[in-house]
Amino acid sequence: MAGSTLASPTVDAPGAGVAKRKYVSPTAEAWRRFRRHRMAVVGAIVLGLLVFGVVCGPLFWPVAINDIDFSAMLEGPSANHPLGTDDLGQDLLARMIYGGRISLAVGLTAMFVAVFVGVLVGAIAGISRGSVDAALMWVTDLFLSLPQLPLLLVVIYLFRDSLKETVGPEVGVFIIVVGVIGILRWMPVARLVRAQFFSLREKEFVEAARALGASTQRQVVRHILPNALGPVIVAGTIDVAAAIILESTLSFLGLGFPPDTPTWGRLLFDAKDYLDFAPHWALLPGAAIFLTVLSINFIGDGLRDALDPRRVM
Repeated sequence: MAGSTLASPTVDAPGAGVAKRKYVSPTAEAWRRFRRHRMAVVGAIVLGLLVFGVVCGPLFWPVAINDIDFSAMLEGPSANHPLGTDDLGQDLLARMIYGGRISLAVGLTAMFVAVFVGVLVGAIAGISRGSVDAALMWVTDLFLSLPQLPLLLVVIYLFRDSLKETVGPEVGVFIIVVGVIGILRWMPVARLVRAQFFSLREKEFVEAARALGASTQRQVVRHILPNALGPVIVAGTIDVAAAIILESTLSFLGLGFPPDTPTWGRLLFDAKDYLDFAPHWALLPGAAIFLTVLSINFIGDGLRDALDPRRVM
């Protein structure tokens, strides 16, 4: 018809109407998953406050751990002593700060030792297979059968005096506790890494690297190990909590650090005879150990969910 116009059909461009998906890096996705785990976030905040308190506490409360206030023995919380005093009149806040640094240092150092040994053994077993794998797993099973606390007590009894003479009592006990805990906690990490290597070495990206001529060392360092670290990080958080509890147990038994080194476990040991009329002396280090271990366990749960791509969050 005259004067009429026909609308020409419109052709959508390829891909029109399909929402573009924004690329999210694995790190950002893991952080998003972790933030959705509320208890893990709470645990991270609580642990961060505890670490800040024990590291920066002397800047805000510059009281020596061995200063004695003869007028305030076994005193409850007050203006001069916010957390009270012990039977000698020593400030418990200062001793809690100092003891927290030692307890956390033991946990973190023992964790690094356990993770290093476990990753090394697990990686060698996972990439070698055959007789090497069988021998390393036999050694792993052998260490798994060793009782931790009795062995630690025996090692402390045998070597504490010699180390006291060479490096001092505090450093000597630290070396023994960290060394034995680290040596006795690497086995679960080794099993995790070995299982991850068995799975990852058959993946397409590893086979492609192998086809391109990548050496075994390059396959492990660049392709397999970075993708196997998720479970290792989770296991590391468990090792920190276990090491803190074990060190506190040793100190509570009177076999850990010397009496003038106020770890949280040692404070509990010193307070056991005064629970009736000075309960604050035992409640404070007990609460610190409880909050630290609980926070670390919540963080481990959050990391497990955040680093597992099969979980929907």
